[in-house]
Amino acid sequence: MEIITSVTSKGQVTIPLKLRQQLGIRAGSKVVFEWVRDHLEIKVKSTPVDVPSSGFGLLKSKRKAVPADFDPASLLQK
Repeated sequence: MEIITSVTSKGQVTIPLKLRQQLGIRAGSKVVFEWVRDHLEIKVKSTPVDVPSSGFGLLKSKRKAVPADFDPASLLQK
């Protein structure tokens, strides 16, 4: 199968949807570029797992951050 796409001014190439679906590539997937003699090979290295912990730290909290000098033990002394 041969599919031709264009390279953007930022050096990005879009992998066509049909190929992404067949290879299981989605946002966050890692790919490896390997130069082999006269052509470039792209291999899927890993695909993110669909578990809640895989997104840990991606969302911002609406709570205020705890000050760096906060000492929880000081609450017990009062």
